Amino acid sequence: MNYLVHIAIMIEIYIMLALSLNLVLGFGGLMSLCHAAFYGIGAYATTLFMLHFHVSFLPAVAFSLAFTAVIAFLLSFPALRFRGDPFVLVTLGFQIIIYAILYNWISLTRGPYGIPGIPRPEIFGFQITSIKEYFVLASVFLVIIFIFLIPIYNSPYGLTLKALREDEIAAESLGKSAFRSFLTAFVLAGALASIPGSLYATYVTYIDPTSFTIDESIFQLTILLVGGSGNLKGPVAGAIFMVVLPEALRFLGLPSSIAPNVRQIIYGLLLIVFMFFRPQGFLGEYKVR
Repeated sequence: MNYLVHIAIMIEIYIMLALSLNLVLGFGGLMSLCHAAFYGIGAYATTLFMLHFHVSFLPAVAFSLAFTAVIAFLLSFPALRFRGDPFVLVTLGFQIIIYAILYNWISLTRGPYGIPGIPRPEIFGFQITSIKEYFVLASVFLVIIFIFLIPIYNSPYGLTLKALREDEIAAESLGKSAFRSFLTAFVLAGALASIPGSLYATYVTYIDPTSFTIDESIFQLTILLVGGSGNLKGPVAGAIFMVVLPEALRFLGLPSSIAPNVRQIIYGLLLIVFMFFRPQGFLGEYKVR
């Protein structure tokens, strides 16, 4: 039973990540390869606030969200000078920089040794200890993100992002600012990615840089490419499918030495197949070009 609850928690974490990345990719049409960096910044910021400044869980989440938003805001200025392939390369460079900082700044992040003993969340005097309680906590945060994002998805701002995605020049001719719209989406996506980072850190109670690599960014991107983007259903379907898939592979009895490699091969094949036959994913409306 605990195994199934664990899978459900990870699905919720990846739904949050996919929903936030959906603002940039699905609505804005910008392919970002640094979402795992924001995810990692949220995890490390929350951990450091709780361990070194003895801040309780909810204020630590709020501080890490604000901190990640500032980092995303600063990155957006060089990144949004470009579109298409150059934008992908700028975000890739940022992902590499953040990983290098997490790995090499040993005095702060403990580098490859990781940070153990992360406190469990305590909310209004109630300590989250069991896995079922943590599932409830993750569910509450997921509902909050849904409540926050659904009006944005359906707002005139969401339509503006879609218009810019389809034809930036035409949308700007109607008075829509591409830079301001994309900047807002990029900052919101980065800030929201810090929340599942906070939840992940306090759930596993140990983090190290290997959880926030370029492979993780590609995995999160794959969730949207497989499930679909530009709406609400695609990220949810993609997160469920991509989290359950490797767990299902466990029952094939693959040796542990090759199982991770087989998983990567399957992800690659999925991307190739979907790009050829279903570029909008299972339930998406945006065809990635």
